Amino acid sequence: MHTDTESCVRAVQSKDARFDGWFFTAVLTTRIYCRPSCPVVPPKPENMTFHPSAAACQQAGFRACKRCRPDTSPGSPEWNQRADLVARAMRLISDGIVDREGVPGLAARLGYSTRQIERQLLAELGAGPLALARAQRAQTARLLIETTPLPMAEIAFAAGFSSIRTFNDTVREVFALAPSELRTRVPKNRANSAGTPGVLTLRLPFRTPLNPDNLFGHLVATAVPGVEEWRDGAYRRTLRLPYGHGVVALTPATPASDHIGCRLTLSDMRDLTVAISRCRRMLDLDADPVAVDDQLRTDPLLAPLVDKAPGRRVPRTVDEPEFAVRAVLGQQVSTAAARTHAARLVTAHGEPVDDPEGGLTHLFPSAEALAALDPEALAMPATRRTTLTTLVHQLADGTLNLGVESDWTESRARLLALPGFGPWTVEVIAMRALGDPDAFLPTDLGVRYAAKELGLPSTPAALTARAADWRPWRAYAVQYLWATGDHPINFLPAQGRKDVQ
Repeated sequence: MHTDTESCVRAVQSKDARFDGWFFTAVLTTRIYCRPSCPVVPPKPENMTFHPSAAACQQAGFRACKRCRPDTSPGSPEWNQRADLVARAMRLISDGIVDREGVPGLAARLGYSTRQIERQLLAELGAGPLALARAQRAQTARLLIETTPLPMAEIAFAAGFSSIRTFNDTVREVFALAPSELRTRVPKNRANSAGTPGVLTLRLPFRTPLNPDNLFGHLVATAVPGVEEWRDGAYRRTLRLPYGHGVVALTPATPASDHIGCRLTLSDMRDLTVAISRCRRMLDLDADPVAVDDQLRTDPLLAPLVDKAPGRRVPRTVDEPEFAVRAVLGQQVSTAAARTHAARLVTAHGEPVDDPEGGLTHLFPSAEALAALDPEALAMPATRRTTLTTLVHQLADGTLNLGVESDWTESRARLLALPGFGPWTVEVIAMRALGDPDAFLPTDLGVRYAAKELGLPSTPAALTARAADWRPWRAYAVQYLWATGDHPINFLPAQGRKDVQ
């Protein structure tokens, strides 16, 4: 979008928050860059240039605006709605792969040379992988400076910087303030004065509108005891992270809010960036709900559902292999039975964790742990046992990749080749694990019942044909169709319920 100067100027002049994260405005006279909704008086059009990323602005010599804090914008929807090389690279960079494995590691995971990766990122984003990772480190550093009492040296290494000097230089260059000056600017009521080790309280911004009912309702209704719970008005779960583990509590937004409350407890602060990225992805917070809903409203039978409760998101996952396992456990059984099967695996094979603030007890078992178990110990029919063991062995040895860098078409083909995997299982994994916004479930009973009630075609073939007009947002159409039922996945849990597992 940043190449459409006329549209960008209109968005800046109208302070349209919908475009925050889509592009950034660099002001030639002040040498600062802003989000489109910056509250200051818009600069003259001739003094504006537009960039596709904060990293491109920084690389061009602009510093972040102190008023609108453009580095805290919601992420671009592009990276979660596309499956090309650039989008897959951006998802990996957000997941911290450059900090952990460098650019060669990024290229290896994508199956391209480092030169090809750098050339494509520069062409579309105006910055290479190192610059993009550096911008992310700067934002993580700012977050730690402003929300924790950690010493600056600890913050530098937790944010991924190789030295304190690099940390200081980057913060000064990006924010035009020394790290200590950033901290003194934070209002006392926003700082984490308690200083609980490894605990962070922060906000996860999103583009409005957001309907939390099906988002949190789905996560809570299908929650695996010991791994997930609803407590004190927040969805809580354990996180398996590159350097350790964590527990996150996510509080639904109020109608007037533009952020999700997030409380993170981490065993290793180096996992902060990854934990935030995975929570945002699980809640689909980088989506553009206006674009999605506008497309779905073109169908006169879907339009009333969208108008009634706009802004539905697709509930996803923080752990793709975990979700694939849970999808198999949920084949042809009730939600309660699927939770029971998953809870047994967690108790027997999950890694124990401490949770002083709640009732979480384990990490969900890794694919490697499940691949090592005795199949005869699985209390399920022989055919589903074969399906599960084949899946976890392929996940464990790398034959099957469901990570953020995976190719959606290739992953679907590999899943379909597994015994016991039909279109429903493959598409639900594509929707909630791979993150394909166009995944569709025409054979799902809930979808078919809703379609029949609305007057839509109810046979899979006819419904698929009708849904062609909903592309590329068919996964969101599924959420609206599911919402016509009275299943618990469609309702935000009561705030007064203290503990639902």
